[in-house]
Amino acid sequence: SSDLAEQRTRLAPGPADAFRAFSQAVFADGALPAKIKQLIAVAVAHVTQCPYCIRGHTDGALKHGATAEEIMEAIWVAAEMRAGGAYLPLDPAAPAVPGVAVVLRGRGVRLRHPGPRRDARRDGPHSRHRGDDWF
Repeated sequence: SSDLAEQRTRLAPGPADAFRAFSQAVFADGALPAKIKQLIAVAVAHVTQCPYCIRGHTDGALKHGATAEEIMEAIWVAAEMRAGGAYLPLDPAAPAVPGVAVVLRGRGVRLRHPGPRRDARRDGPHSRHRGDDWF
């Protein structure tokens, strides 16, 4: 509610202002138009099951020209992605599924790796998160 938002801002104005600025920067037109960002947010909000986020980003998507059909399709994409985890092998000894970095490299995108290729403290012997899958 607006009362809760006002109370949060009054009690901790710095973080509230910083989050608002962060959100505005994230949802501004960029490599992805604001409409697409709002559709992504609608999908993610359904996965995280945040009713405030669903309402706010659905409104945002509509304000940026999304149709009801586009919003529903984004929700179906989220539902499919969430359901996929139900049949993904959960065996930690199973081979790692290629991460985003591997897919991008396969398409010729050069990535700058932020740290060592493998961190034994973070990546156990059967970890699915190898150093080269993080960026």
